[in-house]
Amino acid sequence: MAKQKIVLAYSGGLDTSIILKWLKETYDAEIIAFTADIGQKEELNGLEEKALATGASKIYIDDLREEFARDFIFPMFQAGALYEGQYLLGTSIARPLIAKRMVDIARAEGATAIAHGATGKGNDQVRFELTAAALAPEINVIAPWRLDEFREQFPGRAEMIAYAEKHGIPVQASAAKPYSMDRNLLHISFESGMLEDPWFDASAPSNKDMYVLSVDPEDAPDQAEYVELEFEKGECVGVNGDRMSPLQVMEKLNELGGKHGIGRVDMVENRFVGMKSRGVYETPGGTILFTAHRKMESLTMDREVMHLRDSLIPRYASLVYNGFWFAPERLALQALVTESQKNVTGTVRLKLYKGNVIGAGVKSPVSLYNPDIATMEADPTQAYNQGDATGFIRLNALRLRVGSGVQQNAQR
Repeated sequence: MAKQKIVLAYSGGLDTSIILKWLKETYDAEIIAFTADIGQKEELNGLEEKALATGASKIYIDDLREEFARDFIFPMFQAGALYEGQYLLGTSIARPLIAKRMVDIARAEGATAIAHGATGKGNDQVRFELTAAALAPEINVIAPWRLDEFREQFPGRAEMIAYAEKHGIPVQASAAKPYSMDRNLLHISFESGMLEDPWFDASAPSNKDMYVLSVDPEDAPDQAEYVELEFEKGECVGVNGDRMSPLQVMEKLNELGGKHGIGRVDMVENRFVGMKSRGVYETPGGTILFTAHRKMESLTMDREVMHLRDSLIPRYASLVYNGFWFAPERLALQALVTESQKNVTGTVRLKLYKGNVIGAGVKSPVSLYNPDIATMEADPTQAYNQGDATGFIRLNALRLRVGSGVQQNAQR
C-alpha cells in the first residue's frame, strides 16, 4: 500500500527542518517539501540538498515572484490597504499565494494533507488554513505546533537542536540573531526575541546590523533623488521612463527605497488570534509605490468614489491580515476597487530623501483638476459662481441651527 503523502511548507530553518523529519516518522508518510521563491534571495541557497538530506522524497522550489507582484501585491496596493494605519501587509499577502501553490502541488502529487510550521499563537496558521479551506476543502491540514505530542516533545529550542543533532539534520541555530525574520519581495519582518520588549529601541545605532533591505535613514545619501512612476488604471507600469513588469517595478523601487532608508515601521499590532505583538518592518519599494499611487488617485479619482473606497480600506486590510484573501467578500471588494481604478492613469514624481517620500509633481491625461476652476483669480470658465455658496452653506447649516435652537429652549 502506498504511503500517505504530505506537502510541507518548507523554509529550511530549524522549525520546518524538525517538522519534516517528525512528520515522516510520526505519520510514516512521504514528505514533499515546497518552497515558494517570493523574493527571499540568498535564503534559498542549498535548500534542495538540505530538504532531501532531511528526508523529503521531493522538493518543489517554485519562482512565484512575478505572480506575487502581479496578482497579489498590485491588487492590494490598488485598494490602498494599510493595516492599523501603518502595516503594508508584507507577510500577510504572501501566505495565500504560498497556500494556493501548496494545494496545487498536493493535488498534482495525490497528497491527502498539507502541513506548515506556523505556531498556534500567530496569524500565519489562520492564513494558510483559510486559504486551503477556500480552495481545497477536501485536503487535510496538519499543524504540528498545535498538537500536544509535538509540543511535549519539543518544549523549547534546546530540544529541537538536540533532535536535529541526533538525526543529522543540518541547522543553524544560535543566539547571534535573537529574533525571527521573514523576507519576501514586498518586505522583511522582524519579531520575537529582544523585540518582544516594546521599549526596546530597534532604531538605535547598536541595532543597525539587524536591517537587511534599507540603510539607516541617518546614513542615507545627503543628496535627494527624484523618481517618476507611470500608472495605467491604478497599476505602476514604468519607472523613470522604462516600461517594467510588476516584478521589475518592485525590484527597482526596493533598490531606490533601500538606498534612501525608506519604509521602516516599528509597531505594536493586534493579531487576529487576540493578542498584541510587536513587529519591525522594512518595506522600501512598497512605501514608494503606496505613496505614488495615492498621489495619482488624488488627481484622477472622483471624490465620492475615493471616499467610498477609503471607507472600505480598514475592512479590506483586515481581510488580508486575517487570511481571507480568497473569501467572497474580498473578491467583491476587489471588483469595486478595480472599477475605481479605471482612470488612475498618469505620472507621479517623487523626491526620496533620508527616509522620506516627498511629492514633487503629478500629471495625467485624465486629470480631474482644473486650474481655471480652482484658481483664486477670476474664473474664465464661469463654471463656479461664488455666490452660489451662500445657499449651499444655508442649506447645510439648517439642521445645525434647528438643533441649536432646540437645545437652547430646553435649557431655559
